[in-house]
Amino acid sequence: MRLVFGLVLVVGVALAGFAVYMAQSFIAQTQADRDRLLAEQARAPRLTDVVVVKNPLKYGDRLTRTDLEVIKWQADKVPQGAFNAVVAPQGGDPAIRPVFWEGETRPRAALRSYEPNEPLLAHKVTEPGVDAGITANLTPGMRAFTIAVDVSTGVSGFLRPGDRVDIYWGGNIKGRDTTKLIDSNVRLIAINQSADADRSEETMIARTVTVEATPTQVAALALAQQTGRLTLALVGSNDTEKVGAIEIDRNALLGIVEEAAPVEKEPEKVCTIRTNKGGDIIETVIPCTN
Repeated sequence: MRLVFGLVLVVGVALAGFAVYMAQSFIAQTQADRDRLLAEQARAPRLTDVVVVKNPLKYGDRLTRTDLEVIKWQADKVPQGAFNAVVAPQGGDPAIRPVFWEGETRPRAALRSYEPNEPLLAHKVTEPGVDAGITANLTPGMRAFTIAVDVSTGVSGFLRPGDRVDIYWGGNIKGRDTTKLIDSNVRLIAINQSADADRSEETMIARTVTVEATPTQVAALALAQQTGRLTLALVGSNDTEKVGAIEIDRNALLGIVEEAAPVEKEPEKVCTIRTNKGGDIIETVIPCTN
């Protein structure tokens, strides 16, 4: 009997020790999994709210709050101009940038095409109640000015709304054919009569382009278009270099150096006085006093 009791006691102690060992192993594994999860969470990118479109949109399509939704987006990869709320009350948290203020019922319009789940951008959508068009593309304080172009002056078919161009004037200055840079890095807002940068038809030859300019620039461009020929040069999308004054005439282009006209020597000034002697007029040379 004592032997049985002893065996039971030994087995019980062994089972208890095994249970403690298994519990310690489980706790250690749990702690390791917790630490690994915390480390993964610490390394994971921070997420933030971003408003995206639900359905495909084309240029000019109107959109309301029902066409939008909020999703989580990597915080350091949010595009510039993105919204983080569909609707919010005015005067609330300044960190909230809604597409519509509370109570706003007027739709906005897309200024470019959108695919589902693509972030909505402030500079690619009109203000509430404004339809897509040239006026929607104008920066406050700027004006739209149209320039007539052709295949040689309008960079063939490569111009599209949103591009930037340098504008050159060609004409005659003091009897010489001259080309001069009169404005640089000017933004195009429409090609022909369209402000849609997504239209494939815009790769056709432009007949007119509409640029965004200040009132002073508009006056200068109007005068330049009346007195000569305007030519556009497309600026690269990543080009930030400032262009200085550029002017070239026919002689500079061909390397012609004009000889200076000979300077004619003025005849020596002679001063005289006339006297009457016995009815005869006698002219006598005297030194000139001035």
